[in-house]
Formats: sequence, structure tokens, C-alpha cells
Amino acid sequence: MIQLRNVSLGYGATTILRNLDLQIGRGEFIGIIGLSGAGKSTLLSSIIGNVKVSKGEYRVIDRHLNRISKKELKDLRGRIGFIFQGYNLVNRLNALHNIMSGMLKKISLHRSLIKLYSDQELSRAHEYMKVVGIEAVALQRCDALSGGQRQRVAIARALAQEPEILLADEPVAALDPISAGQVMEVLKRINKQYGVTVIANLHHLDFARDYCSRIMGIADGQIVFDDVPEHLNETAFSKIYKTAVSAKEYEFPEQQAVKESYYDMKDAVPAMEMEQEMAASDAA
Repeated sequence: MIQLRNVSLGYGATTILRNLDLQIGRGEFIGIIGLSGAGKSTLLSSIIGNVKVSKGEYRVIDRHLNRISKKELKDLRGRIGFIFQGYNLVNRLNALHNIMSGMLKKISLHRSLIKLYSDQELSRAHEYMKVVGIEAVALQRCDALSGGQRQRVAIARALAQEPEILLADEPVAALDPISAGQVMEVLKRINKQYGVTVIANLHHLDFARDYCSRIMGIADGQIVFDDVPEHLNETAFSKIYKTAVSAKEYEFPEQQAVKESYYDMKDAVPAMEMEQEMAASDAA
């Protein structure tokens, strides 16, 4: 599904990641870890063609990013959902309408602006809300929701794209431990229920170990660890974080304490933008 052969990535003349050899299969749940500034966001953004490929062969789904046209890139991005740390919701709209914006490749802009949806489209939206556990707040404005609820709306909106790949850039960094756990449960359920490949940048090592099927560690512009969570030992940890603290000691006690209190959501979930279209509607 995603294949990199001796790939280097960067911005302008600056190389951020170099000599990457990587293969990601359909249905994997991958957590990317590393120090701030290590290149985690660069790797994630490169998957949707936002980063210059300065060397090597980079293939995503059935497209070569080295020689992709604008039309092909637009099509590729329509097959990839993106969840932002800052949610990127239209706050003045309710949860339902934000989720519906994820269907814009199938709903005309005109119908979207006047909120004219078919029964089938509304049924799909309800399914996604159920998956992420936000049916009760469907008609509430997003600026009235908690951080965890807003992130789940963003995930449902991404799922409404019917993506083959779901990217999440620090999806739980701004959330309290319980909300963060709920979001991770939702991502894992989406991965299992829909077979979507999920790739998430994570600062919380315990979440990466508990929810991901594979962990990649980035340091010094390279992938220095790529294996199952069980193999993330002290040696690998020190390579990634350049510290003598062991992986076993690197825990988040508060998050560990609330794990047993996570509620079991009934089904589960995952995103992109729409602010400009809504602003155009207001201006019209």
C-alpha cells in the first residue's frame, strides 16, 4: 500500500529524512514515535504529497509521488483521511454537518451548502457517529463540545471520506487521559472494523504499545526502529530518545491509572477541511 525505496524527504534544500526504506501493508495500525522535531510530521505529511521527495522511489496506493500530476494527487488525497491535533472543524456548525463535509467528493458543493442530504448519506453519517460514540451530541455546535468529542467528530468526518489510509498527527496530545484513551480505542476499532490502514504520530509511548500493531521510531533523520511493540526494548528506546531512561520506566502513570475506566464504545471510527466553502456560503 505504501512503499519507500531509498527515499529522502525535505523542504527546499533542507533534507529532514534520508535513505528511508519502508513498506506498509493494508490494514496495519502503525504508531510513529520520536523526539519533537525528529521528522514524524514530515513522514506523515509526505504520504499526502506535501513534502518534496528529493531522492528515491515513493509509492502510495497506486501512485508514484515522484511523478504524480495535480489531478492524480487530488484523487490520491481523496482516498486518505487526515486527523489533525487541532481538529480543523467548522466550530459554528453542529457535529452532523461537520461529518457530512467529509462526503464532499460525493455530495455537490451546492447540496452541502444548503444541507440537502439523501437518506442514504444521513444513514452513513449516523453509522460513523455510532462508531465514534457521539450520537448524543450530533446536533450540538462543535464549539460547545469537549476536546475529546471534537476529536471524535473529526475522526467521523475522516471516516466519511471512506479512506483507504487514515493519518493522525498527534491525535491525543491535547486531550486528558480518559479522552485520549477513548480516541485511541476508536482508532483501533476503525482499523479492525473497516480494515483502514491507520498511521499515527504519538508522543505517548504507552498508547503506541497498547494500541498499535507496529511501531516506528525516528531519530537523526532516519527510522531507527521498526518492529512490533513487544520488541521495543531499552536499547531501541535509547536510540530513539537518546536517553538512559528505559522503555519500561517511560510510563505515563496517570494514563495507566485510567485505562481500566475506559468505557467500551459500541462501535468505532476516524478527516479533512471545509472552512473555505462555509465562509463562501456566508459571503454569498
